[in-house]
Amino acid sequence: MSGFVEKPEPVQVPGLTHLHTGKVRELYRNEAGDLVMVASDRISAYDWVLPTEIPDKGRVLTALSLWWFDQLGDLVPNHVISTEVPAGAPADWEGRTTICRSLRMVPVECVARGYLTGSGLLEYDDSRTVCGIGLPEGLVDGSELPGPIFTPATKAAVGDHDENVSYETVAHTVGTETATLLRQTTLDVYRRARDVAHGRGLILADTKFEFGFAPGADGVDELVIGDEVLTPDSSRFWPAAEWEPGHAQPSFDKQFVRDWLTSPASGWDRKSETPPPALPGEVVDATRAKYIEAYERLTGLSWK
Repeated sequence: MSGFVEKPEPVQVPGLTHLHTGKVRELYRNEAGDLVMVASDRISAYDWVLPTEIPDKGRVLTALSLWWFDQLGDLVPNHVISTEVPAGAPADWEGRTTICRSLRMVPVECVARGYLTGSGLLEYDDSRTVCGIGLPEGLVDGSELPGPIFTPATKAAVGDHDENVSYETVAHTVGTETATLLRQTTLDVYRRARDVAHGRGLILADTKFEFGFAPGADGVDELVIGDEVLTPDSSRFWPAAEWEPGHAQPSFDKQFVRDWLTSPASGWDRKSETPPPALPGEVVDATRAKYIEAYERLTGLSWK
């Protein structure tokens, strides 16, 4: 059992139809048929959306995604139309709202890995492969791979695990032409982002993207990157100066939350069906600071 500890009631706004409540985002459709994405301050861990929010998290994710979309525009178009808050929406939507093109989404989590950790490490330890890709002997947690690899996953519902799959499975699901395009675009975007992060003293260990198709200028459908991109929610960023393979690396994400939940202080058993408890203030503050630090280090801008 997992999911939301306390599932929120979506805000009702005139002219908007609520479509979906995700782990972090609320999704609406406006009268023009465009999607309206609103990033909340919710945070998830171990397949649970926690009862405690992280102040400013939704705004940080939105601002960082918009910054990255600008950096990637020559590689792949994105789904953003505007950041204008719809009339009648709460003032709190400012800075966390994007109006987006409605895409024909590809049902694949497009994951790129340049370093071995997480679910990739678990598979490697078992079979010396990740998503069917053979890797050299002797790699450990945090090892740099010989080159970036495309390791797709199926997209799971809230509360379920994404499942790593092979490239061949993706090709069978969406067709060889689309699978090839997904793999190439994912790796191109990863390499660009990896190089940008490296210049800021950060390692981009891995990341995931969501893509869809939309009519292009010539009437032919084009691949478009959607959702959010290259934030601490979808990517592992490590401080390069502290990189040391052989153990878990310090990271710019919700590691404070995970560490506290699995510590004796929380009193929570993640193997049980009991929902996790509320986060203490010091964990909330430390997590908020990490998200803001990631934004400032990547963009070179000060968080307002």
